[in-house]
Amino acid sequence: MGRILAIDYGTKRTGIAVSDPLRLIAGGLETVETKGLEAWLAKYFAAEDVTTIVVGKPTQMDGAPSETWRFVEPLAARLRRAYPDKEVVFYDERFTSVLAHRTMLESGIGRMARRNKALVDKISATIILQSYMEFNK
Repeated sequence: MGRILAIDYGTKRTGIAVSDPLRLIAGGLETVETKGLEAWLAKYFAAEDVTTIVVGKPTQMDGAPSETWRFVEPLAARLRRAYPDKEVVFYDERFTSVLAHRTMLESGIGRMARRNKALVDKISATIILQSYMEFNK
């Protein structure tokens, strides 16, 4: 059983999280520039056994797709074509940025570090992954 990798897509930066090999714990892995995301993923997949890719589905409060969906859907299609051996699934990412900020605040991270958008993206990806894994237990 391979790892699960989660993607919190952003037009500038993308947060990435990954599970442990037993799929018990989600951990923030990296924040990469979105324009280099697919090259980064290719390197990672060459080195690690990943069987599932969870892509955060950007959704508005009413359930309609948000503006970012027009980038996320084609990304998922490219990943499915490039990695037919991996399952690519969507998972609702509503409130992940809010939860990431709250998590940072509750953990005692300083004000300047909380402004680090790359850290917020990585924590958001971790929240997406942890929620996905709990939902699928």
